Amino acid sequence: MKEFDLKGALRNGFGKKASKLERSSEKVPCVLYGNGENVHFTVSEVDVLKLIVNPDVFVVNLDIEGKKCKAIVKEVQFHPVTDKILHIDFFMISEAKPVVVELPVKLEGLAEGVKAGGRLSLEMRKLKVKGIYTKLPEKVVIDVSSLGLGKTIQVGSLSFNDFEILNAKNAVVAQVKVTRASYAAAAGGK
Repeated sequence: MKEFDLKGALRNGFGKKASKLERSSEKVPCVLYGNGENVHFTVSEVDVLKLIVNPDVFVVNLDIEGKKCKAIVKEVQFHPVTDKILHIDFFMISEAKPVVVELPVKLEGLAEGVKAGGRLSLEMRKLKVKGIYTKLPEKVVIDVSSLGLGKTIQVGSLSFNDFEILNAKNAVVAQVKVTRASYAAAAGGK
């Protein structure tokens, strides 16, 4: 997984009024969970935007006034109208405990069904996985070369050595949909 460096400052006040004051000075209130402790801090909105708007999943190297740790973004709250970041929850990670994250899916190869005139459709852009963060890939790569016309790849048919997929086993990840052209070709071009 990619890494992202982020500096934060401990928060003095808590509650609505203090959070509103922090946001007005272009700071984002944050909480770091894990190891039985909660650390309340703020980060610069400009710095954290590079982390949030990126589709990749990052291990965040947090530096909160000299205290360093590794974490992942667990939840981000946005303003319902302006889409401004209101709050971020970080979760402390270690090599001893597995972590649950959503990784983007990448399809690889030319499907047999596409050669026959079908259309490849990615149904799940992200998969929820569980594993040690040092062994997690940046993307879940799935080979679709043998996927035929009208066929699907379900979560239950996927297996990886370094992590476990937590989505429902019957959920469809990708499929080759039948198009009019492929249906006409299968019917003999009538």
